[in-house]
Amino acid sequence: MRTEQGPTGVLLVTALAPITWGTTYAVTTELLPPDRPLLAATLRALPAGIALVAVTGARPPAGWWGRIAVLGTLNVGAFFALLFVAATRLPGGVAATLGAIQPLVVAGLGALLLGERVRSRTVVAGALGIVGVGLLVLRSRVGLDAVGVAAGVAGTLSMATGVVLTKRWGRAMPLLAATGWQLVAGGLVLAPLLLVVEGLPPTLTATNLAGHVWLATAGTAGAYVVWFRGVERLPVQRVSLLGLLSPLVATTVGWLVLHQRLTGGQVAGALLVLLALRIGQGRVRTPAPVPARPALGGPVLEPTS
Repeated sequence: MRTEQGPTGVLLVTALAPITWGTTYAVTTELLPPDRPLLAATLRALPAGIALVAVTGARPPAGWWGRIAVLGTLNVGAFFALLFVAATRLPGGVAATLGAIQPLVVAGLGALLLGERVRSRTVVAGALGIVGVGLLVLRSRVGLDAVGVAAGVAGTLSMATGVVLTKRWGRAMPLLAATGWQLVAGGLVLAPLLLVVEGLPPTLTATNLAGHVWLATAGTAGAYVVWFRGVERLPVQRVSLLGLLSPLVATTVGWLVLHQRLTGGQVAGALLVLLALRIGQGRVRTPAPVPARPALGGPVLEPTS
């Protein structure tokens, strides 16, 4: 007999996604070939998506191909590509701080497209999160590049819009298949960029392959499955705030594994991020179920894990 997980359990499982994403920086710098972010992004998305699609054997209904293309582009393809531009033109701390505005953007879009009321605690938590992430990752001297800032903001808007549309449209196929097709769509956006901008590497070492496997499996296939499950079952404002865990975990991994020095400001930033998460989550109530959308008048498929 299957038992439904309560909202607190769903929240904790969903948090595994940004926690896993927080390992990306360390894996990229220590295991992957240098200066190949588009290779990393493409190999994260496309093989993971193909594997999930192959396992499930499910295809989008006739009326869903366009939605899958839009969601895959917003959540994966455009997001990764814009993140690449921001990361190459801005100090990493600036790019991460721009990403921290996502909870506030999601709250606004959720009010417009989903009818979710913007709660004062979400605004307070979002503001604290931005300050906390800034303290975690910003350095005293940073240079700003207009194109990099625009790319960072556009990437944040892309992911935020994808999250809200994922909630609004629901899904018309099993969760693994819906996730897999989004990753395939995003990977197909990234592959031509990889070939034009970076080209294929002459070789990959065993260490490189291990890093790519981690990012494709736990960091993408597994993380996106639990992320989309959380988006489906919880208010998007709460889910988006969990993204603050990613820079917190990245800083912690840098300290524990890469032996990077922690400053007092970073400790204060970590505490602010934790406070933001506590304020923003509040009491987790069970939301009304959101059924998957029917495909062109077809039957509504009940959400499945």
